[in-house]
Amino acid sequence: MNDEGFDVIITIVDKHYSEQVVQASKEAGAQGGTILHGRGTGAHETKKLLGIPIEPEKEIVLTVVPQRISDDVFTAIVRKAELDKPGSGIAFVVDAKKTAGIYYGQDEEQ
Repeated sequence: MNDEGFDVIITIVDKHYSEQVVQASKEAGAQGGTILHGRGTGAHETKKLLGIPIEPEKEIVLTVVPQRISDDVFTAIVRKAELDKPGSGIAFVVDAKKTAGIYYGQDEEQ
């Protein structure tokens, strides 16, 4: 287990925008992210095509980072994905109370 504190930055964006999120997080010091696929079910999510309701596809990016760089990575994601604009997506940070298997700046052989 790690002694360093970690955060999980959770970002939900429209399909095909997750690469921007991962790129921004890497540029800010993250080692990568995990992309999950989902669908929107919010009140403003449903769109229609020829009168048929369509639920838009979403991508959820999970980025685990040391707390010491969490603010920088979060800010980079918000800027790159333009999350300050309505309808662009959302991001939030959750404290990861316990972690295992994460090696930020550590030799994996240790």
